[in-house]
Amino acid sequence: MSKTVIPPAPTLRLSNGVEMPRLGLGTWPMDDRESARAVAQAIETGYRLVDTAENYGNEAGVGEGLRASGVAREELFVTTKFNRKWHSREGVREATDRALKTLGLDYIDLMLIHWPNPDQDRYVEAFEGLLEMVEAGKIRAAGVSNFKPAHLQKLFDAGMMPVLNQIEQDPYHRREDLVKLHEAKGIATESWSPLGRAGALLDDPAIVAIARAHGVSTGQVVLRWHIQSGFVTTPKSADARRQAENLDIFGFTLTESEFAVLNGLGREDGSLTDADTFGH
Repeated sequence: MSKTVIPPAPTLRLSNGVEMPRLGLGTWPMDDRESARAVAQAIETGYRLVDTAENYGNEAGVGEGLRASGVAREELFVTTKFNRKWHSREGVREATDRALKTLGLDYIDLMLIHWPNPDQDRYVEAFEGLLEMVEAGKIRAAGVSNFKPAHLQKLFDAGMMPVLNQIEQDPYHRREDLVKLHEAKGIATESWSPLGRAGALLDDPAIVAIARAHGVSTGQVVLRWHIQSGFVTTPKSADARRQAENLDIFGFTLTESEFAVLNGLGREDGSLTDADTFGH
């Protein structure tokens, strides 16, 4: 059986000039063994962006998959994130060296503060450390994850600007306050859990109707919504067929009315993880 190969996703230029693929592979909650296989398989399929984190416990497997793919390092974009114990300038240096060793890489394309952990209140110092790692050539771009407007404002007040904020969002849970702030400041928005954890969202009658109209899956419709909204996204899948399907969303476009329908699905159900109270 021949392998399905999809053209790589188009890229987005981050505010520091680094080009980042618009769609990539998420790896949580894969272990090292599964992530090694899934990453190599995804890259062979056409993926060029891979997202991992210290807290996922699979950076070694991701690195193995990157090497097994046979694709040149400069063609790949690797994102990882670090935990609260490293929230200091020296800590970020240690976290970066640890991640480089675990991944088996000479540099990381994008490194994120995984959670702001405002109870600890050291994320401004941690971001200073990230900028030092950019200067040192160990990472190409510095960003954040799960930061709310108030958390971002503390960075702005300190004269610092992340290139990207990775946040939980999907058509049911639109983060309009954050997205508007990102747009005003030139910060890229990346969506995690873009398919609503494959729950009720993918069975929504409105999304089912749009999928039928385009001859695609409901997951493809939702991922296309993220792309047309201007976001980067990294859906997780270890299945070869699903990986190919997730990447194959650049051959159709949602109409204005379909896009409006998806934008109208928002709900206030309180299911989003609160970065003021959760973190690691």
